[in-house]
Amino acid sequence: MEYLYLITGLVGLFLGGEALVRGSMARLMTIASRLIGLLVVGFGTSTPELLVSVDVVWRRLLDITLLSIFFVLGILGVTALIAPIPVASRVLNLDLPVMIAFSLVPTTLLLTRQMIGRGIGVAILAGNVAYDWAAQE
Repeated sequence: MEYLYLITGLVGLFLGGEALVRGSMARLMTIASRLIGLLVVGFGTSTPELLVSVDVVWRRLLDITLLSIFFVLGILGVTALIAPIPVASRVLNLDLPVMIAFSLVPTTLLLTRQMIGRGIGVAILAGNVAYDWAAQE
């Protein structure tokens, strides 16, 4: 029965991803496809890592949280092996610096503190919302 769930989930993931990538959802809702990609696709693909990270923190197995980074890099590497990944100039000029900044801020905080509190978490989420809003075309 687990295999049926797995196959059904993979098929649903593929079909849903295709629909979003082609922008049909964005056209129906008159929303910029870039915003759909940032919010819906980004959240959908990050949910497994988010759930694993929350579970790890809940169980206090903090060393395992670094696995999320390796999962993302592994997925990117496998994708690049299958087919080259084109990178738009906007990604290099706007998105990449923002992503680097959002990676460096928590890293710097972790080097200087033992804990990232709720206030910092809210600030990081607010920055994410501001970026999503600014990235609309």
